[in-house]
Order: sequence, then structure tokens, then C-alpha cells
Amino acid sequence: MPTNVGRRLDRLAAVRRVTRGIDRRTVVRSGIVAAVAYAAWLAIGAFGRPYNFFDMKIYHGAVVWWASGHELYEFVAPDTTLGFTYPPFAGLAMLPMAHLPVTMAGMVNAVVSIAALAVVLAALLRPIVDRMGWPLWFTVAIATPLAVAIEPTRETIGYGQVNLLLFALIMADLVALRWRSRRGTHQADTDGPLLRFIYSGAWAGVGIGLATAIKLTPALFIFYLMITRQWRVAWTAIATAVGVTLGSFGIVGAESRAYFGRVLWQTERVGAADMTPNQSLSGLLARLYDSIETPGLLWLAFSVLVLALGLSRAANSHSDGDELTAFTLVGLTANVISPISWTHHLVWVIPAIIVLADAAIRRHDASRGLIARATAGPYGGPPEVSALRPPIWYPTWTGLRHGIAAVGLYLLFLVSPIWPYEHQLPEVSHYADGLFGALMENSLILALIVLVAALPWRPGAEPAFLTDRAARNALLHGRR
Repeated sequence: MPTNVGRRLDRLAAVRRVTRGIDRRTVVRSGIVAAVAYAAWLAIGAFGRPYNFFDMKIYHGAVVWWASGHELYEFVAPDTTLGFTYPPFAGLAMLPMAHLPVTMAGMVNAVVSIAALAVVLAALLRPIVDRMGWPLWFTVAIATPLAVAIEPTRETIGYGQVNLLLFALIMADLVALRWRSRRGTHQADTDGPLLRFIYSGAWAGVGIGLATAIKLTPALFIFYLMITRQWRVAWTAIATAVGVTLGSFGIVGAESRAYFGRVLWQTERVGAADMTPNQSLSGLLARLYDSIETPGLLWLAFSVLVLALGLSRAANSHSDGDELTAFTLVGLTANVISPISWTHHLVWVIPAIIVLADAAIRRHDASRGLIARATAGPYGGPPEVSALRPPIWYPTWTGLRHGIAAVGLYLLFLVSPIWPYEHQLPEVSHYADGLFGALMENSLILALIVLVAALPWRPGAEPAFLTDRAARNALLHGRR
């Protein structure tokens, strides 16, 4: 009997030693993460739609059809008029999933997409959490389920789409640009040549090039790199996209000729422009005109205007040293001007929410602390901080305004009010629920247009290249 008591006491002592080593804050944070993940799951059930890997079934059926000896672009999914619409390189990339059951392929895509999203969020949030002193794992663990719950992400995962993977490829180039601006800080003598190459950021542009070869719309990022004179990155992206495409011609020439000669121009393959999930400028105009087709000249005129506005604001953001906002503006602009932007394409609202939230934090901090005054350095050198002065007056409500905008944008894409007012011509007019219904049906694209026109950038926050203007802003704002 005493022996049993002694053993129990030994076990209790061992448990105490283990629990003593666990930080109580870690336990609390883990509980918060679990609660947020559960709330996100409930939100998906409340605001999402029934998902059954619908698009994955088309991709999977197409590559199985192709692997069995048929022509890729002749495939039509059963009970639909839909087929494979991506370039041949995308088909080659998806070909291995022909060996998996369609449900397993969808699950693999979901896991990989969520993992890619978590990595991207870690990269985007790292500068913020370092500045604020927050644990990175905790911030990312909360941000990931919150991001998964909103319309573009849950639709991408639920339908088996590839948008998060393309998003990750483009964001990889943003990380590479950051590393290029800090060249040498990671290249210790103990690093091998591979790590030195990775941390040098010399490969920047490869991600955008691959994304462009998979889906053509990321080509707008190449145009942005050219107008901001990031020539090496632009040429790397062009060489990657062209090289991969020419390689596809060499491997699957018949499919490549069919795609670029015929399929690319068959816009009717993807659906009618006025369909509610098409939250692009084209879809907005078609629904406003209560027409299946978009008024072409009007769409072209407004698209040019939005393109000029978005790229000019992105170039100014780049010059002021905020590359994340620049990339976000380019992505949002591509969503707006694309003829078809389904709701699962709109993943660029995720960095937009981050930018708005960080802008609110920066303005709040600036209203409480000291403001650095930067002056030009001697002989045209880099700027210097010549003085510190307390703010005479800083509008604290400005930070509140950006915070409210971040929360409002998140809630809009969480609730996604377009679906209760979804209508389909010619059976039902898009004005069947009046002006309010029309506003709700177009609410996501209206939010995108507002973001292109008004998304703030954060001078000196994350420069891709430390130009004099970016360096001045970094000093002026204290890299907050």
C-alpha cells in the first residue's frame, strides 16, 4: 500500500515538473487560437455555401481525360458546359493528381492552400509583430482561420481552386524584394551557397513568372515592375513565364496551339458576365445594364481609368517605400479590370485588410509618441534624423478611421451579402429587390473599386529598394 502511494506521489511530482515548465500565457493563447478557429468554422457554416470541390472535379476530370489519351481542351464536365480553361502549363502541373481520387485531390489542395496562406501571413505580419512585440506564432495562428473564413478563401478551398497558391507565388517575390533591400544581412560565412542565393533575393520575379504561366492575369505585376523600373525583377518574371510557356509547347505542342490559337479567345467558356459571383467591373456594368453582356466600350473606358489609377497609386506606394501596399493595389486592380473575377479570385483583400489595420496602428502610435524630422544628408547623401519634436496635434481619429475600415472590410467579405440577392437573367432582373438589392449584389466589386482609389500606403514601411525617398520616409516615420 505505501508503495502505491509513493508511486502516485512520484507521478504527481512528475506532472508538476512538466506543467511548471509550461508558460501560463502559452496555455491561454492556445485556448484563444482554438476559440478563434472554432468561430471561423461556425462562420463558414453560417455564411458560406455548400462546397463539394466543384472546380476540382472539373480539373481532375480534365487531367484524367487527358492522361487517357484525349485532347485536354475537348473535355466537358458531366452535367455542365464547363471545361479546362487554364494554359497547358497549368494542366502539366495538375497532371499528377490524375492518380488520386477526386476527393483526395481536393483535400490535398485544401491542406496545401491553407499551409501556403499561413506562410504568406507569417511573411506579411512579421514586420508588424516585430514592431509590436507580439509572438509571431500566436498572431499567425489567429490570422489564418480568420482569413480562411472570408469569402475568397473559403470559396477557393471549398471549390478546389488554385488562387491561394498563385497568391503565395506572387508574395514570394515580395519577400525576395525585401531580402534584396537588406542584402548582406543574412549572408553569414557559415551559410552555404544555396542559402546565400535564397537570402540574396536574386530570384525575385520567378514567382510572378510562374503565376503568369499558370494564369495570365498576374502578368499585370510584370507591367507594374516595368513602370517602377525594377528591370531585373521584371525581366526575370518575363523570362520565367516565356521559358515555361515555350517549354510547354515543346512537351504538349498540340494543347499549346489549341489554347493560344482558340481556347484563350472563347470567353463564353467561363460563364456569363452578369452572373452574381463575377465581382469585376465587367460584371458590375452588365448587372447595372440588366444585360447578360457587358457594354464593351463603357467597360473599356472605365477599365483604362481604373488601370491608370491603380498602377499610378502602386508606383507612388513603391516610391514611398511600401511595397506590400503596391503589390496589393496591383492585385486589386487586376481583380477589378479582369472580364471575369469570381469571388474566389478576390484574395487580395487579405493584404488590404492587413495594410488598413497596420495604418491604424501606426497613426495611433504616432499620436502618442515623438515624430522624427528627417532632413537631406550632406552632398546628396541619405537622409538623416536631425531633430525629434513632440506632435503639436495629431488626429487620433485618423487611426480609428482606418481601423474601422479594416474591420468593416473584413466583415463585408465574411458575410458576403451578394448571395441573398443573387439573380440570373433572363428569368429574374438584377433589380428585382430594388436599389438596395442591386447594391448588395454588387457590394464586393464596389469595395474593390474604393480600395483601388483610397487604400492608404505606409511611407517607409517595407521598401523593396532603399531609394533616397524610401529611406527618408523610413526615418521620418521611424519604421513604425
